[in-house]
Amino acid sequence: MARWQDGRGELVVGGETGSRIPLEIATSYRARTKGLLGRDSVEGALLLSPANSIHTFRMRIPIDVAYLDHNLTVLAIRTMPPGRLGLPRLRSRHVLEAAAGAMAGWGVRVGERVEVRV
Repeated sequence: MARWQDGRGELVVGGETGSRIPLEIATSYRARTKGLLGRDSVEGALLLSPANSIHTFRMRIPIDVAYLDHNLTVLAIRTMPPGRLGLPRLRSRHVLEAAAGAMAGWGVRVGERVEVRV
């Protein structure tokens, strides 16, 4: 299993010829708890690790949520409006968050394996 630290990186979708998305990585309790709270927009994506569920209470914008397993394979994708509680996903180890609609544009789909580069 990958071990990251809070910071920035790049999300690669679709291999070497695919999309490259700016990525914020949140691994500490404090960074994961803050997540996207209080933001009006998202630049790229946010990776929460470890995580198997999220909520959108006190968020200002709807978001796309992708649940990833330990191999960074997408298990499920949901679009969540503010004020919702996402149910935990049993095999999920990481959660990607982005602006609503962004993941479809990047080619993030169930069964797709993504890559995190720091």
